[in-house]
Amino acid sequence: MARSIVRLPADVREPYEVYLNGVRQEPGVDFAVRSGALVFERELRKDRISGWRWLLGAFGVGTYRQDDSVDVRYETRDGLARVAEGLEIEQPSPQSR
Repeated sequence: MARSIVRLPADVREPYEVYLNGVRQEPGVDFAVRSGALVFERELRKDRISGWRWLLGAFGVGTYRQDDSVDVRYETRDGLARVAEGLEIEQPSPQSR
C-alpha cells in the first residue's frame, strides 16, 4: 500500500489542524500521527517543475501533474496563530513499509 509521511515542524503542539489541498483532514480517519510526523496511507506528491516544463508553460502550454500541499494550522506557546504551509512530503523506502 502506498504511504506518505509529512514531518511536523518542531514548534507544532496539539491542538492543530491539518489540511490537504485546502481540505481539513481528520486524525485517525485521513492520517495518523507517529513520532512527530503525519502518516497518510496513500501516495501524496509534490510536483517538481523542470526547466523544460517551465518553458512550455511560458508559451501557454499547460502540463499538469499531481501537486499535493499539506498545511498545518497551530498556535505557538505564547498563543500566536501560525500556519506551516507546503510541508515536505516523503515517500518511505520499500523496506520500511
